[in-house]
Amino acid sequence: MKLFRSIAAILGGILFVIVLSTVTDLVLEKLQVYPSSTLARYAKWMLLLAFCYRCLYAIVAGYITAILAPKRRMWHVMVVGYIGLAASTVSAILNWDKPDQWYPIALAITALPSVWLGGKLRKVVKSRRRIRQQ
Repeated sequence: MKLFRSIAAILGGILFVIVLSTVTDLVLEKLQVYPSSTLARYAKWMLLLAFCYRCLYAIVAGYITAILAPKRRMWHVMVVGYIGLAASTVSAILNWDKPDQWYPIALAITALPSVWLGGKLRKVVKSRRRIRQQ
């Protein structure tokens, strides 16, 4: 049962980032904030906006992973962070020769700190609730 909960916690954090990032991208395309995905070039402000909400989603993913993890919550959170780091690093390598290389590099650099922050935030919220209950 603990193994299942561990896997669910990690997958929950990862899927949260993937699904919410994709849905946000699609909504912004439908609202014509972003050009359709068939266009290869995005303005710098669009990439900056995407970077900001992806970092925010990674923080929330760390928080969610910490909630779902059965034990060793920060270990689970960091697994999600390392998976994000690996995926972002692969993206940075594959897009190395393209314009705006800063974007996948920035995602790789912030992958671990973002989910870590979410996991720590969960810890703070939980400890404050304990203090209020006493």
